[in-house]
Amino acid sequence: MDAYGNEGARREEAPPGDEGAPGGIVSLSLPYQVVAAVALAIIGVFACAHLAMVFLHVAPSNTVTKQHGEAVDGWIYPEFEQNWKLFAPNPLQQNIGVQVRAEVTDGDGVRSTSEWIDLSAEDAEAIRGNLLPSHADQNELRRAWDFYANSHTDDNRPNGLRGQLSERYIRRIVMMRLEHHDLAGKVERVQLRSVTRSVKAPVWSKEKTDTRPYYRVLPWWKVTDADLPLNTRNDAAASTEAAK
Repeated sequence: MDAYGNEGARREEAPPGDEGAPGGIVSLSLPYQVVAAVALAIIGVFACAHLAMVFLHVAPSNTVTKQHGEAVDGWIYPEFEQNWKLFAPNPLQQNIGVQVRAEVTDGDGVRSTSEWIDLSAEDAEAIRGNLLPSHADQNELRRAWDFYANSHTDDNRPNGLRGQLSERYIRRIVMMRLEHHDLAGKVERVQLRSVTRSVKAPVWSKEKTDTRPYYRVLPWWKVTDADLPLNTRNDAAASTEAAK
């Protein structure tokens, strides 16, 4: 009670040993401090290395990229590729759809060929109306096809060291997508094609645009275990082991 008759605020005493206790890594025991410090150092080194690789990839040709260009490309492609197709002077003015059909063997050993499945249309359906669409639905298939097209000639021959990598990459993506389709059998071979349509000119423009579809059909690819999703690969291996 003070001089004015008011009851003074009661002070809460801190528990013994809590005065000024440090937080963060310092509060950990020594072994955990060492582990945390090493983990942070590894993450920091990885982040710096990644930023350096991206910088060298987008930078003009220089002495470092001339000597270590293959190492930089090996780090960047295919997951971290950078391009400027969204911006002038050459923005992308085409709609490119990727379709696939599969040769399937059923339980009786009879082979059949499926209809063309429009994988790009499935991605568009997953994006439409979605406020937070996934990065995979927006870019994975599109970038994989762009990667393949840029590393192959018009007659589907690799034009550089990244040709085989692009083929393996897009085959794995296609097999992951086909896993969600009931094809009533084992997929033996797949064939891809692209459907390219130029974007129609706006109504106020006098530009004449050919909007007819143009197809690029790839040869049939035999499916190997390396092309299968990891869970499917493990299931197949388990079935083979059980049959022995």
